[in-house]
Parts: sequence; C-alpha cells; structure tokens
Amino acid sequence: MIRQKSFYIGMTMLVFIFSVMIIGPYLPFIDKEISGETLRMGDEFSRAPFPPSLSNPFEPFGTDTLGRDLLSLIVIGTKDTLILVFLITVIRYAVAIPLALGSINQRGPAYWLLTSWNSVFSALPTIFSAVLLMNLPFVIFSGNRVLIVIIILAFIEVGRVAYIIQQEGYMVTNELYVKAGITIGNSRLGLFSRYYLPALLPSILTNFFLDLGKVLLLIGQLGIFSIFIEQSWIQLAAGSGEIQNISYNWASILGESRGTLSRAPWITFFPALAITFTIISFFFIGEGLRAYFSRKK
Repeated sequence: MIRQKSFYIGMTMLVFIFSVMIIGPYLPFIDKEISGETLRMGDEFSRAPFPPSLSNPFEPFGTDTLGRDLLSLIVIGTKDTLILVFLITVIRYAVAIPLALGSINQRGPAYWLLTSWNSVFSALPTIFSAVLLMNLPFVIFSGNRVLIVIIILAFIEVGRVAYIIQQEGYMVTNELYVKAGITIGNSRLGLFSRYYLPALLPSILTNFFLDLGKVLLLIGQLGIFSIFIEQSWIQLAAGSGEIQNISYNWASILGESRGTLSRAPWITFFPALAITFTIISFFFIGEGLRAYFSRKK
C-alpha cells in the first residue's frame, strides 16, 4: 500500500479538481450559460471587467472584459481542460510505449525512428515546436483543428518519452532473469509481457503523472501567446476578420487576459492559479509514486 504523504496530498487535490468538474456546474452561483454584462449602473455607469465581489453580484473571482463571471468560466472550463490534458498524454504514451519496446535492442527501423524523433524535437524547446506547428496555415484553418492540435501536442514529446522508456528497457535486457527467459525460449511477445512491462510499469506510471503536469504547463504557455486549441475565424467586415477562441479551457481564459494585467490582474491570476494547482497535484502524485516504487526496489 502506498504510504507517501505527497501521493495522498496530490490525490486529495486531484479529487477536489474532479469534484469541481462534476459538481461545480450545478452550484447555484455558477452561471452555466456564461452570460456577459459589459455595462452596470450603480451610482454611476461602470464597464467590465468588474473586480472580485462577495456581495451582490456574488463574483469572488471578478469578471473578464466581456463581463462574464470568472469563477463560472473556470468551473465550466475544468472539464475541457482535463479532457485535453489526459487525451494528449494518453495518446503520447500509447505511441511511445510500443515504439520504445520495439527499440529495446537498440537496432532496427524502430530504434532509428525513435532516435531521429527525439533528436529533431529535443533540439527546440517544446513550446517553440508547438507554436510553429500549430500556426501552419492548414492547421489554423482546418475544420479538424482540435484533433490535429491534440495530435501535434501529443507527438512532439513522443520521442523523449519513448527514449526514456527504451533506455530503461535496455538496462532490463541485461538482467539475469531476462536472459534466463530468453534461454528457456520465451517469444518476443512473452518477454515483453512477462519481463519488460512489469519492470518498466512503475517508471511509466510515475512519468505519466509528471507528464500530465507538463502537458498542462505547455497548454498554459500557448494560452499566454493567445494560441488557442479551439478557435474559429470570425468575419467582422467584408474581407476582414479575426481568429477568436471558442473554448472555456483555462489556457484560453489566460490568453484572453492579455492587455488587462495592469487594470484587471484578477483575470490572469485565477486561471493561472487553477493551472498551477492542478500541475502541483500531478507533481505530488508522480513524486509519491516515484518514492514508493524506489522504496520497493
């Protein structure tokens, strides 16, 4: 049984996040319709964004520039954010694990593909690769942009993840029990299922949770640059228009706060706080698993 404090702290934080995702939209003070109110009349007219308020209206996180309640935006956006993060990470590992296992012996086409993949994308910071690929014209205007972007963000780091697994698998190859397995005639599939996967599973599980945090950080960085995962071209006038965000994920909210930092810092602060809180929860779980598996060795 896992008895690492960091693991339980991380799991408690993650349960809280999932509770917000599931229960949050049904709370009475959450505006599920995400309606905006740009002008309000009190003693005098005031224009959005409106600062945090605990009285009427109850807006503890304030509003954005369109007068939308920021707490409602973050709560509603929790589902989109978590789905994106888990989907990208799962696809990444679903490709990286078979690629790494096929490269265990450090030879063959799979190993060449793995090392090439890792070399190309490790030469650039991940954020630069993501910005370049996501801004290709066919990606910007594609009707399947969300799917293409998810694949891009997943595949950028496949080489790195596969390389880590492959290196650890190569060390397992030299273990006596693996050599004994080869001697008694285990097939390649049998070796993977009986020896490699059980030996590599703790590392894969640990790195998976740490990568969840890295993916969320990457999405947050893209949001700061106003590079949205879900976006649409809005026609403003004849021959002109602009690309606008059409999602409520936290990174998108963060991206829309550009230009308001000095006059409405709460618009940046609360999405950044949600992203940071979630990254820390993944980090604690990953480190807790790492400590647990290290102690078992």
